[in-house]
Amino acid sequence: MASWGRRSSAVAHRVMAFFQVNFHDKAVRIQTSRDFVRRHPFFKPAISSALVARSWPYVNMASLILVERFTSSVARSQVDSRHDNEEDRAMDFPGGKVTYTTELKFISGSSDKRIPCYRVLGDNGELLNDFKEVNKELAVKMYGDMVTLQIMDTFFYEAQRQGRISFYMTSSGEEAVNISSAAALSKDDIIMPQYREHGILLWRGFTLQEFANQCFGNKDDVGKGRQMPMHYGSRKLNFVTVSSPIATQLPQAAGMAYSLKMDKKDACVVAFIGDGGTSEGDFHAGLNFAAVMEAPVIFVCRNNGWAISTPISEQFRSDGVAVKGQAYGIPSIRVDGTDALAVYSAIRAARNMAVNEQRPVLVETLAYRVGHHSTSDDSTKYRSLDEIEHWKMDRDPVNRFRKWVELNGWWSEREETELRSNVKKQLMKAIQVAGGTKKPPLTALFTDVYDLPPSNLVEQEKQLKETINKYPLDFPPDVSL
Repeated sequence: MASWGRRSSAVAHRVMAFFQVNFHDKAVRIQTSRDFVRRHPFFKPAISSALVARSWPYVNMASLILVERFTSSVARSQVDSRHDNEEDRAMDFPGGKVTYTTELKFISGSSDKRIPCYRVLGDNGELLNDFKEVNKELAVKMYGDMVTLQIMDTFFYEAQRQGRISFYMTSSGEEAVNISSAAALSKDDIIMPQYREHGILLWRGFTLQEFANQCFGNKDDVGKGRQMPMHYGSRKLNFVTVSSPIATQLPQAAGMAYSLKMDKKDACVVAFIGDGGTSEGDFHAGLNFAAVMEAPVIFVCRNNGWAISTPISEQFRSDGVAVKGQAYGIPSIRVDGTDALAVYSAIRAARNMAVNEQRPVLVETLAYRVGHHSTSDDSTKYRSLDEIEHWKMDRDPVNRFRKWVELNGWWSEREETELRSNVKKQLMKAIQVAGGTKKPPLTALFTDVYDLPPSNLVEQEKQLKETINKYPLDFPPDVSL
């Protein structure tokens, strides 16, 4: 009890000093410090004092504060009523001041004027502004990789149709988004892909043989055959392995970017998503997380018009995706995804903003998905052939970029022929080698997770081997135990 009394006396002394309270009077009058009132955003009493019963320490501290809060709120409403012009005042609310208005008006759900689409190249490859960010060496490499990506997609797509691999997805119509993004980034930037960004791996040095090994799932595959085709990954190239579930990489990207921020790295995270993925909760959680934590991450939405068979008109009512960034306080831009120079310029500027200003950026690219969603899809069931042909012939990003490179005198028909011939030869050899390489041993299914496998995994491995030995004809002959 004595200890409690000493603590109470100490508290009383602090309260007397802070609120200028004299607890020795029969009636206590609280005089709040005006300096404190001016400093504190939530504490704005409007009257100078309040009567409180004497007998400390039996007066509850909360009672003193509650009296002040009650009287201040009543008085504030009285003070507010003396102001005739509501627009001249503002509510000092957490997060910033908010002005008042007497007009009952809802914010419009959409604007009559859509967000413009940034571009640099005209339809015939002519420059529309004074663009000088890409020199000859960079332009030739960009074009070469766009052509390589286009041919690689064709070869692997046909390999699936022949039954040589189980699955594939092309990036037809989106080659510029892949290659230009890669060209604008640093090799230290971490890529969190969706599943149509294999062009970035190509740019960073992933070989055609490595692509083939992954699609065939052989023993030379970096992922040891554990992933379905197209689910590439490379720690060496800062490319996080593709994960099938939609949008799960976005909150992860925000967290990974925040770790770069804490470590003061001169790098950012670049996370890709399709237009359909913006309907996932992880899209909104990832953007909000990144915005609040001011994480250096670039969110790139490949708006290609179709989320498998769902058109964007049925995906959202907003003006595309770029407008969503504003709701989270993230600077955003819409870019012509078939314009290689525009994508390069936008991603380069976004990276500078993310790294130098330590904040997230949202980039929406508009590039029509010319191919089927995957080899499991027939897009002619839900869109017309005329629509597909229009984008394939008239809006092809590879041809558009080639026109600009040729206008600069940096490319010739002879170089075009040589490039396409060499790429085709390399791909045919890579596919032949990958198809003839043995599969990983079944023991690889049980490694790389635990230092010492738990008993349940040991038992599963034993049962699997027993089953294969008992029914050998039911399992592929080229899979070793």
